[in-house]
Amino acid sequence: MNDPRQYVVIGGGLAGLAAAVWLAQAGKNVTLLERRGRLGGRTHAMKVDVVDDPPDNGQHVIASGYDHLFRYLTSIGTRQYVAFPERATLRWPDGRSATMSTKGFGALRTLSGAHPDASLLERARATVATLRLGWQCLHQPADLPDLTTEQWFNRIGMPAKAREALWDWLALGVAAEPVQQESAKVLADVMATGIRLGIKHRRPATIGYPTTDLDTLFITSALKVFARHGVEVKHRAVARRINIADGRVTGVALADGTTVPADAVVCAVPNSNINGLLDDLPEHAELYAAADKLGYTPIVSTNLYLDRPLGTTAEFEALIGGTGVIDEVFDRQRMTGRPTDQAWLYCLTTSGAYEQIHKTNEEIVAEQLDLLRRYYPAAKEAKVVQGHVVRMPKATFSQVVGTHALRPGQRTSVPTLVLAGDWTATDWSATMESAVQSAAKAVDLLLALPSVR
Repeated sequence: MNDPRQYVVIGGGLAGLAAAVWLAQAGKNVTLLERRGRLGGRTHAMKVDVVDDPPDNGQHVIASGYDHLFRYLTSIGTRQYVAFPERATLRWPDGRSATMSTKGFGALRTLSGAHPDASLLERARATVATLRLGWQCLHQPADLPDLTTEQWFNRIGMPAKAREALWDWLALGVAAEPVQQESAKVLADVMATGIRLGIKHRRPATIGYPTTDLDTLFITSALKVFARHGVEVKHRAVARRINIADGRVTGVALADGTTVPADAVVCAVPNSNINGLLDDLPEHAELYAAADKLGYTPIVSTNLYLDRPLGTTAEFEALIGGTGVIDEVFDRQRMTGRPTDQAWLYCLTTSGAYEQIHKTNEEIVAEQLDLLRRYYPAAKEAKVVQGHVVRMPKATFSQVVGTHALRPGQRTSVPTLVLAGDWTATDWSATMESAVQSAAKAVDLLLALPSVR
């Protein structure tokens, strides 16, 4: 028997896209509401007319342990657009560099210290500290949620050079916060998940990247799935309130005064947009308080189109000691095979960009070009053909000390209303995998509802 219920997904970001795809493929009647004029949320491509090129709104990396993300990509037919390189490069401003292996036993060696100046004794100490860190990830000390990552590193005796070359960079990438304020619990949980998945898949976790733009990877093929299954997508549909009566969802009230009928809802919006939507839910005050306390972390991405190549040796490179946080440089030529007849494209990502977020585009472009010139001799004479800055003041929820227990689960007291989004409780930090895993959990809850007779 066909299910006559109307399923509404609020939010067209990655969590909402995945939820809508999986509900549709399960034979449900689905409507997707998106407040903006396009889908993708924080993962989409953009257009730069001067060079006729689609850069992303921020460069994303993909861990091999992102099982739910790969399930989504397989569902829409784009799994082939993710590659895993053999190595990445670490660079220092004085010309030194080190290769960071990302696969196999080389990756395990990297964990023990990739600093070019590390002595044998320092590497041995880094190995011991890394083993201690791994053990504490799997058997977490009771006070870990109350420690910053820096305090945790100090306690396990992680050498300064190992931190400089790898661990501070890795922690920043995981939580988008400097180690002086991010919660050690966040890194420990992600590392524990990676270790368990590595054992499950019988290979160490590694880092990959998309070989195409984010629209092609996440959105375009999802729209084809929607077309096949009759999913209705409503753009510029600003949800104001999820209507609940007698313990059941009845509809979603929109800002234009209309109501979209609904028998079940996946609320897949960021914590910054949740207030007001859940007013009819008995526990709404607790959920709003958690969303507010989680806060926000800014990320700035800069797409620099240069008139010449930088001389990179890997698809993505870490700049050690950049602008107070560790920057990453992504070579889009190596990643996507894009032509260079008009310009070379390099994407720079600054996580925890609390100072940079307030600067003008011109200041950010100048700062980033100056940064590149410190690390790449070929950049000294380089000219910017086009600078494209993407500010995300609320890029992720904040993962500082004291926030680990705030993330709510996907289940609510109303069985036909579930939550999704990277800020809800998952095995990961604020990542694409967290968003999609939350969608999988939310969809499972709805699919487990009793059939309509």
